[in-house]
Amino acid sequence: CEGEGEESRVRARVRVRVRPQSKTLPFTIEPSVGLDRLVLAFLTDAYKPGAAAGGGETRHLLALHPSLAPISYAILPLVKKPEHVQLASEIQAELSNFVRTDLDLTGSIGKRYRRQDEVGTPWCVTVDYDSLRDGTVTLRDRDSMTQVR
Repeated sequence: CEGEGEESRVRARVRVRVRPQSKTLPFTIEPSVGLDRLVLAFLTDAYKPGAAAGGGETRHLLALHPSLAPISYAILPLVKKPEHVQLASEIQAELSNFVRTDLDLTGSIGKRYRRQDEVGTPWCVTVDYDSLRDGTVTLRDRDSMTQVR
C-alpha cells in the first residue's frame, strides 16, 4: 500500500455558535380534559409579556376576552382628593349594578393602570379634574392603551 508508515493529516473546522441567554416560556398543555386544564389554557394564551412604551420595565398583560375578565371596569381617580374619590365611588356604585368593577385608590395612576393590565381588566375609567367640571371621564383600553374622553 502506497504511503504506508506515513502520517496522514486531517484538518477539520469546528464552528461553535453561542446563543445569547434567553428565557423560554414553555407552552405545552396536557390534552387531558378538565376545568383546571381549560383555565390554564385560557391563561397561557392570554398572557402577553412585552416591553413598555418608552423603554421602561416589562409590561405584563393578561389579555383575556372581556367576558372572561374577573373585573370589567376599574374606576381610578387621578388623585386622592375627596371630591375625586366621591365621584369615582358614585360611578363605581352605578356600574356595579351591571358589570364587575373595582375601585382602586392606591399608588400612582401609572401603577394602577399596570396593576389592572396584569389582572386582565379590559377598561379603566379615570376620574380627573375635568370630570368634576363637566361630568366626563377618560376611558382607557387595555390592549391598545388608547384613551378617549
